[in-house]
Amino acid sequence: MGDIVENEASFYSNAEHYWREVPPTVDGMLGGYGSISSIDINGSKAFLKKFLGDGEAQTASGCALDCGAGIGRISKRLLLPLFRTVDLVDVTQEFLNKARTYLGEEAKRVGNFFCSGLQEFVPEDGRYDVIWIQWVIGHLTDEHLVEFLRRCQKALRPNGLIVIKDNMSYEGVVPDEVDSSVCRELDIVRSLAARAGLRIVHEEQQLDFPKEIYQVHTLALR
Repeated sequence: MGDIVENEASFYSNAEHYWREVPPTVDGMLGGYGSISSIDINGSKAFLKKFLGDGEAQTASGCALDCGAGIGRISKRLLLPLFRTVDLVDVTQEFLNKARTYLGEEAKRVGNFFCSGLQEFVPEDGRYDVIWIQWVIGHLTDEHLVEFLRRCQKALRPNGLIVIKDNMSYEGVVPDEVDSSVCRELDIVRSLAARAGLRIVHEEQQLDFPKEIYQVHTLALR
C-alpha cells in the first residue's frame, strides 16, 4: 500500500467526497446491493450469537460500537436487537442525521453519534462489549488500521470482541479508484490484526452472496 500512503491525504479526502454523493439509503450503503442486506444480517447474527451470553467466558450485551455505521443499517437490524446501548461512528454527517430517523424509536438507545474517520477516532477505554467493523477497513491504510485496532482493544470490556466483516481479495491488495479504498486478501488482514496484538478466536466466510462480488469473511478478534 506504499503508493496509497504517499497520497494519504487524497486517499481519505477522495473517500469522504465519494460518500457525500451516495444517497442515504440501504441500497446506497451497500453499493446497489440492497437485496443482500437480510442475508448479511442473518449471517452476522448467527456469528455473533456464538459469543453472547451470561457464562464466564461469554461476551456481555451491554454496549456495542458500529464502525462505518452509515445510516445505521447494522445497528438497526443486528446490534440494537442484541445490545442495550449502541454507539455509531461514521465519517459522513448526513448519514448519521438520517440514522436518527431510520432507527426510529430505537434511536433512544443510541449513546453517541460520532462523526469521524476511523483513522482519527478514539473509542472510550473499557466501554464496549462488541466493536463491529464492517465494510470499512478498506478505507484505512495499513498503519491506520493497525493503530485503530489497538485503540479498539483498549476500548473493550472484559471478554469483549472486535469483529471485522469485509470483502477479501483473492490475491494481494486491490485498489478501488471509485470509492478510494482497497480490498486486501484474507492473509493480509490476519497479519494486520496480529500486528495490532489481536488473536483470531473465530472466523467464517459469509455464504449465499452473489457470485460476482468479492468473498466476504468475518473475523472475531480479542
